[in-house]
Amino acid sequence: MSVSKEDVIEFLKTMSVIELAGLVKELEEIFGVSAAAPVAVAAPGAAVQADAPAATEEQTEFTLVLTEVGPQKINIIKEVRAIVPGLGLKEAKDLVEGAPQTVKEAISKEEAEKFKKQLEALGAKVEIK
Repeated sequence: MSVSKEDVIEFLKTMSVIELAGLVKELEEIFGVSAAAPVAVAAPGAAVQADAPAATEEQTEFTLVLTEVGPQKINIIKEVRAIVPGLGLKEAKDLVEGAPQTVKEAISKEEAEKFKKQLEALGAKVEIK
C-alpha cells in the first residue's frame, strides 16, 4: 500500500506541536540534516561605510525556553499548562521532562519576563531568546 503526500499531511495535522517537534528532531537525527533556517553570510569584501548609521532592528518577539526543571516538576507542569492554553497534561509533562524545550514562541518581552518569573519562582531555570 502506498501512502500519498496528502495522507502524510492529514496525519501530521492530528499531531500536537510537541509531538511534531519530537518528530522533526528524530528526522534531523536520522537524515543528518537541520530544519533550522539558513543564515545569510556577507560576501568577503562587503564593507559598511564608517559614516553610515547602523541599522539595527530591535527584537520584538521572544522565545521562552525551559532549560532545567528543578525540584517542583508537578507545579512546573501546571504552570506550563497555564502559560500555553490548550496544552494537554501529557504534552505539558513531555515538554517539562524533555527540558531544554521551547515553552512559548513569538511573545512580547513583557510576557516572556512574566512567564520566566513564574517558572523561576517554582525553581525552574528559564531563558529568553
